Amino acid sequence: MGRLAFGSETITLDDRLLGHLEVVMVTKLRRREPFILTWTVDPSLGSGRVSRWVGVSTSWDIRYHSRAIGPLNPAWIDALMSTANSPGGLRIVPEPDQDNAATG
Repeated sequence: MGRLAFGSETITLDDRLLGHLEVVMVTKLRRREPFILTWTVDPSLGSGRVSRWVGVSTSWDIRYHSRAIGPLNPAWIDALMSTANSPGGLRIVPEPDQDNAATG
């Protein structure tokens, strides 16, 4: 498990998910497109959800637990980017099966 941090606020997420989120976040910010990032809070921490505004001046960093995350799934990047481009903002969605995404 790696982490995505905004100042003193830290979200713990799977390295594979972080790799895909990083691609989407960097792409949006390179285009100078700010967005809302929303994630759910673990029930052990009180439940609910958090939304964070991310713009070009937002300070954030990602720390991966492992060195390699494996190959990226273009279908997952597309799905995450689709949420990032929506009014609701970037949300974590399950990774689609690459085989089914190519055919369907």
